Amino acid sequence: MTLLHAHDHGGDGPQLVLLHGYGRSLADWDASAALLTARHRVLAVDLPGHGRSPSLSPWTIPAVVRHIADTLDAHGVPEAVVVGHSLGGVVAVEYARANPGRARARAAVNLDGFWWGREYPGADRVGDGLLASAGIIASREYIAEKISSSARFGIPADRAEATARAAARPLPDGTWQTLPERVQALELFGELHRVFERGVTSWLDGVDYPLLVVQAGRQLPPASGMEWFGEFSARFAQGVSEELAALSSTRATIGVDRIDATHLMNLEAPEAVAALVAAFVRGLPG
Repeated sequence: MTLLHAHDHGGDGPQLVLLHGYGRSLADWDASAALLTARHRVLAVDLPGHGRSPSLSPWTIPAVVRHIADTLDAHGVPEAVVVGHSLGGVVAVEYARANPGRARARAAVNLDGFWWGREYPGADRVGDGLLASAGIIASREYIAEKISSSARFGIPADRAEATARAAARPLPDGTWQTLPERVQALELFGELHRVFERGVTSWLDGVDYPLLVVQAGRQLPPASGMEWFGEFSARFAQGVSEELAALSSTRATIGVDRIDATHLMNLEAPEAVAALVAAFVRGLPG
């Protein structure tokens, strides 16, 4: 049995389990969790190889799902709505799919958690960038750089600093080990390519539990020299939107929404994210 690092935010009411994105940690959920505890019990979890959780190799979604189930059992969580952002959204969908009984998922929320197949136009350039930055040793200025870049999205400096520190490991010489480390990061990317090889529609085939899928309403502004990424992101988001619209029109269990924020929604707009999740849970049957 492998237990993941978790933070019990407390609260009373329907159980929520919160999962973060790639290269991030459960600290990303602190602001939203503080609002959700008014009517929910809230548990946030670090995914394997992230934050303070143990690493996992090979990094596969079935193994991650088993570790989450073990962790929820250890925290006395027999049933939950699993809410994930980005990579965490992908895992939330897969956790709910795999656990109709033990540590049962009542429903799932996927906040902008999608991936592109290797054949998607522009995927090679995006993939090259991700590979180049996977598991690197970052400079002593890493935290300050994260605070500066977060300011573009209106993320408060204290929130940006706390979440950046929680998502990396300080090294004795003052540099930072970004997480997950490189071997696990490469395995993780391969797993996402496998899951999304045939697109979003195929991925969600067979989902028969209540699922809310949320897209970012605004695109991340491209960094200098990466103006092509804006076009890639817009094209990919439109393709996902069309697939989701078709799915939700024929599948009563799948709902689709959009939030006025970029992909960094739970850092940029934690109040809106909390309100959206709470409204979804209130509308669940039973």
